[in-house]
Amino acid sequence: MLKFSMGAKESGHVDVSDETEIKEPSKSVVILHNDDYTTMEFVLEVLEKFFRKTHDEAMAIMLSVHHNGHGVAGIYPTDIAETKVVQVTQYAKTHEYPLRVTTEPA
Repeated sequence: MLKFSMGAKESGHVDVSDETEIKEPSKSVVILHNDDYTTMEFVLEVLEKFFRKTHDEAMAIMLSVHHNGHGVAGIYPTDIAETKVVQVTQYAKTHEYPLRVTTEPA
């Protein structure tokens, strides 16, 4: 954990009694879920475009979605994970796919 001093005396010295702790943001897992309509190619596109996966990484995740019913697209700070869910869901709807994307605490 990082600590920063928030106060200083008039002499210009740092007052260590006014320390504030800065915590790491909470993280969430972004999960893609399998369905009977979204194509494998579209899932690859989403993984490469929104999650910056290489083609090989995207292929492994897509196969997990296909064979296991779900796959982990990544772990991100919770606010970023939630934004990715909204972006991917909107993108899928625009392309007329019912791709379901969810988050859960890491």
